[in-house]
Amino acid sequence: MCIIFFKFDPRPVSKNAYRLILAANRDEFYSRPSKLADFWGNNNEILSGLDMEEGKEGGTWLGISTRGKLAALTNYLQPQLDWQARGRGTYGLSNALLETPWRKLCFGKQLFLEAVERSQALPKDVLISDLLDVLNNEEAQLPDPAIEDQGGEYVQPVLSKYAAVCVRCPGYGTRTNTIILVDADGHVTFTERSMMDKDLSRWETRTYEFTLQN
Repeated sequence: MCIIFFKFDPRPVSKNAYRLILAANRDEFYSRPSKLADFWGNNNEILSGLDMEEGKEGGTWLGISTRGKLAALTNYLQPQLDWQARGRGTYGLSNALLETPWRKLCFGKQLFLEAVERSQALPKDVLISDLLDVLNNEEAQLPDPAIEDQGGEYVQPVLSKYAAVCVRCPGYGTRTNTIILVDADGHVTFTERSMMDKDLSRWETRTYEFTLQN
């Protein structure tokens, strides 16, 4: 039940504004093996975590290249695709189509927007801290008819556990927070906060910085 919020503005008017502000949670079984974010590829051109599940080694849930290509993945509760292209704006994505109005998505997006509106006035480290607070909000957003209608019988037994931005269940939940900032000059700050050794009390934060290549 991953969740992603992002604001995209490829040509910001202000030098203090960001081309991209992205905040994402990876929700997964705590026991599923993975590697922390690092540079991979033939020329170390891709920055991402890596899935190390047997038979699926080398895949990722979120990554960005040094040339500015970004990919993110969530599971989807129905076999339906939406190919509609999107331009600049602020969006939310969980386990449905972009902007599907699940209550936890709408709630989290509002918290994200409040942080984004302050972004130009905040030091970068404070903005990252504020976005991490958004990603770690555990307030369940119930009832939620939209997710119930979409998930049907599958989602009913687990809805109360998955109805918050930050999911906390025995053996499953939010195990990685990722913040990606791309400023007006193309400077990228990639911050990943990851659970260590399946222990909710142990987390490691890594930050990588680079400038996009032309």
